[in-house]
Amino acid sequence: MVLRHGLRLTLLGVAIGLAAAFGVTRLIASLLFVSPTDALTFTAISALLAAVAMLASLLPARRAARVDPLVALRQEC
Repeated sequence: MVLRHGLRLTLLGVAIGLAAAFGVTRLIASLLFVSPTDALTFTAISALLAAVAMLASLLPARRAARVDPLVALRQEC
């Protein structure tokens, strides 16, 4: 459940970031030395950010999986 939530937030952030990046590249295209819509760069950076976000949500997921469910339910009351 923790990983699914992290993945959902990651994909939403990557989608918003890609849309914003495509919009901004039109504004700064004259300042860039490379193609403003280089697909390899956009794909590589998106994959790297998604991998880092998944690693960051894996640590709390592992910790949550170690907790005994009865102990967790007793703590909430």
